[in-house]
Amino acid sequence: MSVEEERLNRAFTALGDPVRRALIARLSRGDATVNELAEPFPITKQAVSRHIQVLEAAGLITRSREGQRRPCHLDPAALEALTSWIDTYRLIVERRHRLLDAVLDSLEEQE
Repeated sequence: MSVEEERLNRAFTALGDPVRRALIARLSRGDATVNELAEPFPITKQAVSRHIQVLEAAGLITRSREGQRRPCHLDPAALEALTSWIDTYRLIVERRHRLLDAVLDSLEEQE
């Protein structure tokens, strides 16, 4: 398995959890600390921290240090890689649908 395939596997696995998807959605609006990210969830801050570690290991987010704060940041390039992979297959399917539409249109014209 290539490095890129492994990276995609980790990212899609990380996004398989609804809490992690919600964390990504929140970070899409701006950077946040663990405490800020944990606020809307009925789980412990430790559990949120574990989810953040999974997202970090998948390369979807990064963390920095600003004095005492350790904000999390969404990595747009990682999301772009996922989007690009999905788009590749979306374009293939759309091309097949257009071909099928053309066949159906020609059948209707023959009737």
